Amino acid sequence: MIKVLKPGLATSVQDLGREGYYHLGIPPSGALDQYALSAANCLVGNPVGAAALECTLLGPELEFNVDALVAVSGAHMAARLDGVQMPHDTAFAVRAGQVLRFDFPKIGARTYIAVAGGIDVPLVLGSRSTYALGALGGYQGRRLAAGDELPIGEPSGQGKVGASLPMALRQALGGEIELRVVPGLYYDRLLPTAAKSFFAEPWTVGSEADRIGYRFKGGSALQFQPREQPFGAGSDPSNIVDSCYPIGSIQVPAGLEPIVLHRDAVSGGGYAMIGTVISADLDLIGQMQPNQKAHFVEVTLEDALLARQHYKKKLKRMSELFIS
Repeated sequence: MIKVLKPGLATSVQDLGREGYYHLGIPPSGALDQYALSAANCLVGNPVGAAALECTLLGPELEFNVDALVAVSGAHMAARLDGVQMPHDTAFAVRAGQVLRFDFPKIGARTYIAVAGGIDVPLVLGSRSTYALGALGGYQGRRLAAGDELPIGEPSGQGKVGASLPMALRQALGGEIELRVVPGLYYDRLLPTAAKSFFAEPWTVGSEADRIGYRFKGGSALQFQPREQPFGAGSDPSNIVDSCYPIGSIQVPAGLEPIVLHRDAVSGGGYAMIGTVISADLDLIGQMQPNQKAHFVEVTLEDALLARQHYKKKLKRMSELFIS
């Protein structure tokens, strides 16, 4: 059992998400940085999709009531066990009675804490991930709070103290990020000058960024082609008759600030989607801090599929390295 002494800013239980219910309005949820969650799990001998803790910008304070094997991946929030700093991307032992605390992140936005055996909350629609807006999954359908007690599953026995992620498999975080984008169904609704400026100019993450979507600021306003709006669409040229939203899709309400929808986003609405950030780059968005800069880079669908293939190969190499 793990007791939450302090919950941090927005700590929740997440796994790789609940697929197959988006058409019913239930988003996949799951870790915003799927690679970091998978890495932390591999290091302690868990399946890559085991439930772990996602910590955003401010980490929790956790008291362990049992001996455990723990790994921390993702954002570089220094983990301190009874005041002693633990290595990042490396499995370490925790004894019953010890307390794990975290510094502020130097790089990245979300840290993942995996424990051998996984966080053993109930499965809801096939996943332990928290969807807080729907009070679904995770620990009582919400972010963690002081006093919560988290059950731990039975360890597989494959994890080892000192198991460490090779440098070639570690993530590069921080700095100015390039986000690859496949132009969307409504991209041609932009004026040519707006389409050009969207990809040419730098954008800055807004403070409103969360699990639902990341808002970007600082670029030029995007103008849409004027048209007579159809029945059911709003009056603004950026409005459409309601349509489905894929995860990673980019909408620009009133042409002012692009919003990239993420894993807790609604499944449809009335804003034109000018493009979609490719799946291989969604982890990067989840690690962006407010005021961090990004460039959107236009790619083809073929480029996106190739990037996804490389991403999956990297995950497979990592899994094979630690889990037999």
